[in-house]
Amino acid sequence: MQEKEVCRTPLHDWHVRHGARMTEFGAWEMPLWYPAGPIREHRAVITRIGLFDTSHMAVLIVSGPESFDLLQYTFTKDLAALPTSRCSYGAFLNEQGEVIDDAIIYYFESDVFLVVVNSGMGDKIIGHLETHLDGRDIRFIDLHMKIGKVDLQGPLSARCLMKLLAEPESILEGMSYFSFKGHFDESSPGSDVVRFNNGKPILLSRTGYTGEFGFEIFVASDHLIETWEAIMAAGEECGLLPCGLASRDSLRTGAMLPLSHQDMGPWPFINHPWSFALPYNADRTGFTKQFLGRDAIKNTEQAEHTYAYVGYDPRKILIHDGGVVLDLNGRQIGVVLTCVADMAIDWVHDRIVSLASPDQPHDFKPRGLCCGFIRVKIRLDPGQIIELKDHRRSIKVMIVDDIRPHRTARHPINKFL
Repeated sequence: MQEKEVCRTPLHDWHVRHGARMTEFGAWEMPLWYPAGPIREHRAVITRIGLFDTSHMAVLIVSGPESFDLLQYTFTKDLAALPTSRCSYGAFLNEQGEVIDDAIIYYFESDVFLVVVNSGMGDKIIGHLETHLDGRDIRFIDLHMKIGKVDLQGPLSARCLMKLLAEPESILEGMSYFSFKGHFDESSPGSDVVRFNNGKPILLSRTGYTGEFGFEIFVASDHLIETWEAIMAAGEECGLLPCGLASRDSLRTGAMLPLSHQDMGPWPFINHPWSFALPYNADRTGFTKQFLGRDAIKNTEQAEHTYAYVGYDPRKILIHDGGVVLDLNGRQIGVVLTCVADMAIDWVHDRIVSLASPDQPHDFKPRGLCCGFIRVKIRLDPGQIIELKDHRRSIKVMIVDDIRPHRTARHPINKFL
């Protein structure tokens, strides 16, 4: 039997040398956590700064005079109002309205788009787009192993970048959420070059997967190690920690962000907490455009519902070991999609408080709370209590509209400079 090929990012040896616990994720060998441990990594991003290797993500270029038309039809978000140097989060659906993958699309000038999807999904998304070309003149470039990406996340991220960027004030001043500057290829037409002090060009994006203020940095793979080490050195006095997949998972869950192929997948993309990924009109009675899968999700009256929940302590259940959802009469009503512990939050009386909350008690030391997403057959309301169960234990949790309060991702950048 032929062994399955496992990919490694250019930073693999650095991770191993620095004591990372490695694991396989999406056909990539990635750091799960470092010696500091996932709890400290999670809290570092909330209160200071953390650095993630995200070079396993697939990066595609879609270009050509009709590239907008193709993406506008196949992507859930309405790209018509997207200005250049901005990006948008949404999903690619099939005809049944089921998620193939979620993505962030970056709009460059001259009918050029950068599409970032999950690891191992580059070929599948290109194949999906090719089936809907309808004769359009479009070019696809898969940048697998050619482009590296790191995520610098946390309230001190801008302070760290100030030490690294050439002309940092002009680059960072006023940079808004879901905007980007520069390009990893300085020869790209129409791109303003953003460089580190070492002269290397980067694409700097004010995005991330933690819910906290921060950036994603794209750079040619040949320059990735140098870029990573420069960031680590610049962030040392700010308490920067390298962070692995475990804290990435707990941070994104507390921030109400889904994991593709787990929280969204082969079921209709409707009745979930991520309405921002769909092109609803102002009064939410319909959609602003036609898109692939629209009719399927619009006409699905019996679709299941996805909800967020929070528990009362850090105890979790196992989602791959019979993790089911029960009502308080013991009747099974659904399945658990995600269950993690956000170690920066806790209940204070009847509300959730975070390490980032400005009104936290002076002696606040959060125990952490289990949280995540469920998919159920019936409607539930915020505040409703349900039970999660696996073969080891059952825990009571509450349905909520939000999990970790006082997240910083959308705050104006000048607050952090």
